[in-house]
Amino acid sequence: MEDKPLRVLACGDVEGRINALFNRVNAIQKKSGQFDLLLCVGEFFGTSPEAEAEWEAYKSGAKKAPIHTYILGAASQETVKYLPNSDGCELAENITCLGRRGVFTGASGLQIAYVSGREAQQEPAPSHCFTSKDIIGLAAPLLSNSKFRGVDILLTSQWPRGVWQYGNSPETDTKFCGVSSIADLADKLKPRYHFAGLEAVHYERLPYRNHVVLQENAQHVSRFIALATVNNPAKKKYLYAFNIVPMKNMDPAELVKQPQDVTENPYRKPMKDGRKEKPPPSMTAAEEEPVSQFFFDLGQKKPQHQQRHHDRKRQTDGDRPNYPKQPRRPSQPTGPCWFCLASPEVEKHLVISIGTHCYMALAKGGLTPDHVLLLPIGHYQSVVDLASEVVEEMEKYKSAVKKFCKSRAQRCIMFERNYRSQHLQLQVVPVSMEKCSTEDIKEAFMTQAEEQQMELMEIPAHTDLKQIAPPGTPYFYVELDTGEKLFYRIKKNFPLQFGREVLASEALLNIPMRADWRECKCTKEEEEDQAKQMRSDFEPFDFALDD
Repeated sequence: MEDKPLRVLACGDVEGRINALFNRVNAIQKKSGQFDLLLCVGEFFGTSPEAEAEWEAYKSGAKKAPIHTYILGAASQETVKYLPNSDGCELAENITCLGRRGVFTGASGLQIAYVSGREAQQEPAPSHCFTSKDIIGLAAPLLSNSKFRGVDILLTSQWPRGVWQYGNSPETDTKFCGVSSIADLADKLKPRYHFAGLEAVHYERLPYRNHVVLQENAQHVSRFIALATVNNPAKKKYLYAFNIVPMKNMDPAELVKQPQDVTENPYRKPMKDGRKEKPPPSMTAAEEEPVSQFFFDLGQKKPQHQQRHHDRKRQTDGDRPNYPKQPRRPSQPTGPCWFCLASPEVEKHLVISIGTHCYMALAKGGLTPDHVLLLPIGHYQSVVDLASEVVEEMEKYKSAVKKFCKSRAQRCIMFERNYRSQHLQLQVVPVSMEKCSTEDIKEAFMTQAEEQQMELMEIPAHTDLKQIAPPGTPYFYVELDTGEKLFYRIKKNFPLQFGREVLASEALLNIPMRADWRECKCTKEEEEDQAKQMRSDFEPFDFALDD
């Protein structure tokens, strides 16, 4: 059903450096073959005499663009003079201005929506600005079609305000970046690719979804990509190459596939009392353990059964608008977080299972080959910070892992250290029943705590940790396979490897040399093999794969 994909180049602000752009395009095409079209966002023309002279060569026909090039209208008063018609026209051979706003549909069926210039701050609007009427005029005819699913590409000069929410952060001051009208437009038009310029930076946001998981039918994801200025001295990326099959020619199941790093929709914030909530505040900076303990490889494809499940169910915490009580949303990490599944810092080759709110991954430098981590997909610091529906799924994972361990004649020991870490990691270490009893394990923790002058206390099995450790409290906690729980409220100088040291001790696993994860590193190939084996072994217990 799918046609041959179109090969497209997108470019940031050219600012009159037309020769530099086309020389680069020629070099790319010489190396990679011919592209079908070039789309330019931001300011195409320059204001210097040199820029004017460069343009004159193309306008007169002395030079010719090496590819069909589509540009947006002026983004400043100084460059309006280059455009004889604000509604779009051919400016030179192979160079077309799309105009103030509209939809361009190519012969292939590729649908490109566009809005030129900046948002007007006054009436009447200057000719390099767009107004709310332009936005309505663009969106209304598309949205009135009941079969409208979205556009293939959206081109805007300005960024959409808040596009960075729930995603990776751009290298620019977001206080003054972007406008809400473009954000609303992007939300309504659901572009598969959205390109913008004017900010002089390259920013490729993680893909975001256009539906509420489990409440709406699956839809395609959107990718926002901002591009830098041509030939910028910092050598930031200004050209982006991609292949695309027009949406109307795609197999629907293929179109709605969700990539592993998909995030919530940045433009849809949960509602409270009928008002839009403010973005979640950043977490206060905390002392952290060096950020290299566990990794999950972004580049690896998941096994087919995992991918199917992921396409169907993957959801992070903001996709739950209809709970009777306003759920707690994850805070945003202050910097790179190695455990947020949507983070660009994350590697994912050790992921074993992905649920709706939580996921399971093999520990890097694990005590044993089946040492795993249970983690929330959204950014939560500890068990006591989790929203109720995340707690619920975390309990399902714990139950599944316990059944898995029991089937292998193993005890299942879980522990968490909420100290010098910014993202919850519940460590799960299976221990052979032959090696030790639960009482031995409990005693080993108690004894080592005493030696380190820590008061590890036992709390009732069904006690909610929140009752004894309000959010923000540093603590260490162990859950034994009987459901018994041991708890220590951390005061200062807590040994970071305490949980591992106890389990690795002679009394239990008798692998003291593996107490420090740094001494247990494997090659990436070995890790991939271990993860593959663990996925296969855990599959019969993985509730996340059920329909």
